[in-house]
Amino acid sequence: MKLFGILKDGSKVYEYSLQNKNGILIKVINYGGIITSILTPDKDGNFSDIVAGFDTLEEYVNDDASFGALVGRYANRIGSASFIIDNEKYSLPVNNGPNCLHGGNKGFNKVFWEITPVESDDDPSLILKYMSKDGEEGFPGNLAVEVRYKLRNDNSLEINFRAKTDKKTIFNPTQHSYFNLSGANSENILNHRLQINALEFLPTDIYQIPLGPPQKVKKTPFDFTILKHIGKDINKKNEQLIIGNGYDNSWILKYDNAEELVLAATLNDDISGRQMEVYTTEPGIQLYTGNYIDNLKGKNELVYGKHYALALETQHFPDSPNKPQFPSTELDVNEEFTSMTIYKFSLIHQ
Repeated sequence: MKLFGILKDGSKVYEYSLQNKNGILIKVINYGGIITSILTPDKDGNFSDIVAGFDTLEEYVNDDASFGALVGRYANRIGSASFIIDNEKYSLPVNNGPNCLHGGNKGFNKVFWEITPVESDDDPSLILKYMSKDGEEGFPGNLAVEVRYKLRNDNSLEINFRAKTDKKTIFNPTQHSYFNLSGANSENILNHRLQINALEFLPTDIYQIPLGPPQKVKKTPFDFTILKHIGKDINKKNEQLIIGNGYDNSWILKYDNAEELVLAATLNDDISGRQMEVYTTEPGIQLYTGNYIDNLKGKNELVYGKHYALALETQHFPDSPNKPQFPSTELDVNEEFTSMTIYKFSLIHQ
């Protein structure tokens, strides 16, 4: 643990490290639960940082793109920044067109998390806790949230969410790291290859709220059923790509809340030889290809441009509270929310 920075109110932010037996190193701060660094080896054994971010606390405080952060109470968009539970309407901050995005103006990415390191020779972990108070950003219920980052010796980062509420609410968290498997250099992710194990995705309206029924990915730019270079179709004349300025949609992994762990996506980079698999219990995965990153000063004096990095956000579907046909995001008093996502790091030909 080391001091990462001090906020204007004097609060101290610390950075915690997890390292496994193979040398993979992950760093996390107690502001936003942000993953500031993930160091993994390339095909030549050279370690490099594969997540985009910043060098200073001030830059994370001013960041509005959730680099590396925990996101909630509701990841993605809620249409018209409102929802209804048991005939009561709840209004949320409007921060994305007419919508509420990523939990409002001060979501989980902008709060302090209590972090407890769990020492283990096998699977070092960090347990993060936060109490989101009733009415925070308009959401009902005192929500006790626990997140566990576990770095396993099979070179995977396991992320477990747990939550309980004292009043019926909605909950849809995610981890929002931006990945670039080429490491800390100026290459963008358009030459990365991606596979998403989904046959359908959710088209959206101009405000990126799901519109109409799911659409088959076959014969569209959204077909990642086999490994495909991200840049292959990203500039095609397609209404959804125009709306998102690139890929910014949710793919359907399943239509229920079954807790089975599925392989959602595989990402790799030929140049570095790095590969990452994403497993999750969540029903959907959102691909965002950094479409609005523009001349942004990142780590080590690097300047991030459009498509420098991508996010693979495991979560429920956008606007689920207002779409009864989607898997429910409601959490009742007598329930416990649980989810698991695993990012497994390897080499293409390992």
